[in-house]
Amino acid sequence: QVQPAESGGGVVQAGDSLTLSCSVSGGTFVGDDMVAWYRQAPGKEREVIGTITWDAGSRHYADSMRGRFTIYRNYHENRAWLHMNGLKPEDAAIYYCKIQQDSIVYWGQGTQITVSA
Repeated sequence: QVQPAESGGGVVQAGDSLTLSCSVSGGTFVGDDMVAWYRQAPGKEREVIGTITWDAGSRHYADSMRGRFTIYRNYHENRAWLHMNGLKPEDAAIYYCKIQQDSIVYWGQGTQITVSA
């Protein structure tokens, strides 16, 4: 079974940049897969940041996430990333990678980001 795994979280200062990684075990990314990044702050609902299609690399972002977040993938490394600029305290959350293969969705366990002011 495909299992996404996020990494790269930690404690950063406001204004820092950070890149999270999404790798996969138990399988591999394939052509029509869609990789999505979400986040969930304490007491809030999980919200989508954006998506990327594995084969074409087509990206879409939630309106509120445009500008500071970039999603990309590397075919050869079999990995997707979420790059974040200008982190703010309100960006503190658990960040999740979701992979959709055909009609099946796989979630990672998440990686925590803490942003100090």
